[in-house]
Amino acid sequence: MRNSLTRLFWPILGFFEEGELPQGYRPSHRKILLAVGFLFMVLVAVSLYFALISGIVGAVIPIVIFSSISLVCFVVGLLGTDRAVAKIWGIK
Repeated sequence: MRNSLTRLFWPILGFFEEGELPQGYRPSHRKILLAVGFLFMVLVAVSLYFALISGIVGAVIPIVIFSSISLVCFVVGLLGTDRAVAKIWGIK
């Protein structure tokens, strides 16, 4: 299952998995990345709630942006290597 998901999300993972493992990587960075992904998912839910109440079509823009960020955080946090997690944080 993990191999098929890795192949499915290879365009995202391939971007972050280039290069070598930085010196400052810690395993807690992965947990924090997953927490950030969860927080963006909460923002998606709140934005969707208010978009449905107000009926404004322009409210779709934050939903798409927050969903994209949350998807990248979850994919890199769950399927990515340590190098990908370190690169998303900008650790050098």
